[in-house]
Amino acid sequence: MGRYTGPVCKLCRREGIKLFLKGVRCLSPKCAIEGHAYPPGQHGQSRKKKISDYGHQLREKQKARRFYSVYEKQFRRYFDEAVRRRGVTGEGMLQQLELRLDNVVFRSGLVSSRASARQLVTHRHFLVDNQIVNVPSFQLKPGMNIEVRETSRKAEVFQAGGTVRRPPSWLSVDTDGKRISVLSTPSREEMDLPELHEQLIVEYYSR
Repeated sequence: MGRYTGPVCKLCRREGIKLFLKGVRCLSPKCAIEGHAYPPGQHGQSRKKKISDYGHQLREKQKARRFYSVYEKQFRRYFDEAVRRRGVTGEGMLQQLELRLDNVVFRSGLVSSRASARQLVTHRHFLVDNQIVNVPSFQLKPGMNIEVRETSRKAEVFQAGGTVRRPPSWLSVDTDGKRISVLSTPSREEMDLPELHEQLIVEYYSR
C-alpha cells in the first residue's frame, strides 16, 4: 500500500489532534481542527460509539504513525528494535522516530512540515557530517551535524530568516549557517508529544 495522498486535514480530524501535516496552516485559525473538531465523514458529528481497549490501542498506533508519516512496516520495525534494546520500549521507539533525519530537519524549524523535510532530504539538499544523505529515515546519533548544502542555500525554502518554531533542547540550530547539531538522545519529557500514549502502542503490538 502506497503513501496516503488524500486531504491530510482529514487525518488530523480522524485522530482528534493536530498532526502538523500542513505546515504553517496548522498554526493558523485556518487549521481544520479549529472549526471541525470531530471525525470526517457524513456521520462524523453524530458518531459517539463506545471504544474498546483494542480500539484505543489502535488509535494511538495510527496517531503516532501518521504524526511521523511512516509506513506500517517501518513503524513495526521501530517497535521491534525498541524491544531488543535496553530501557523502556515505548520511549525507545519514540527516540528512534525522533532521530530520523526528516524529523530532525522538521524539529529544527528550518521547514514547516515533515513532508517538506522529507522531500528536501530526498532531493539531496542536506549533508550529514559532510556526506550527502538522501534517505529520510536515516538514523542520527548525538554528535552528528546536519547542514544545508552550499549550492542549496539560495533555494526559496531556505531564504526565510529565523525558524518556523522553537527547536527542542536536544538540538542546536544555527539558522544563519543553516546547520543543525544533535546534542543528545531526546528523553520522553523533551519530545513535543503531549497527547500521545506510547504504552497503548506497546500493548497493541504485544497482544
